[in-house]
Amino acid sequence: MRAMILAAGRGERMRPLTDTTPKPLLDVGGTPLIGWHLKRLAAAGVREVVINHAWLGEQIEAALGNGADYGVSIAYSAEGTALETAGGIAKALPLLGTAPFLLLSGDIFSDYPYEKLLAQAKALADDDSRSGHLVLAPTERYQLDFDLSPQGLVTAAGQPRYTYANLAVLKPAMLASVQQGQAARLGPILHEFARQGRISGEVHQGLWLNVGTPADLEDARAVCRPN
Repeated sequence: MRAMILAAGRGERMRPLTDTTPKPLLDVGGTPLIGWHLKRLAAAGVREVVINHAWLGEQIEAALGNGADYGVSIAYSAEGTALETAGGIAKALPLLGTAPFLLLSGDIFSDYPYEKLLAQAKALADDDSRSGHLVLAPTERYQLDFDLSPQGLVTAAGQPRYTYANLAVLKPAMLASVQQGQAARLGPILHEFARQGRISGEVHQGLWLNVGTPADLEDARAVCRPN
């Protein structure tokens, strides 16, 4: 099973910290933000990880190397210019293979158990009715994106109650409409498949932070601080 961590963003709202350090390498409790993902993926049994990068990407490769220090094997998908979320995934598809893969953003901090995504990936492989599975978060702090039906399907209709938590399992075919090298956002693709009733979901009630600003970073660091 493979996972992809999105790490190509410039981190404009995190400036000036990200002027010299890529956001995924910002320290949270003595570990780079992206390092928490790698540790928890390894603990869940994921051994192959793909990381895309653009802004200061050479620092990411230098810091993480081949992933051995975290118990994983890392392959990098370098982008000269950031291709946004869907564009970055499409470029990395040759490294991800044909099976459903875990997808997470390098700038979130959460206690969501990745073992659950692994189980969803295995279930999706044998389910022709579903193309993906999303983790949603109940929050008033960030943009609301989707609702969840009683049948456990993500819906884009009506009034959204949850934000997409940037944790998912996707089938590679979901990116078929994105041309290699083309910049494209994942949001519209997720909404289209949700309208088709092809994405299942779940709500995570635990810790979840989108670390997009210095204030968010301090919140994540506070969680890691000893009592």
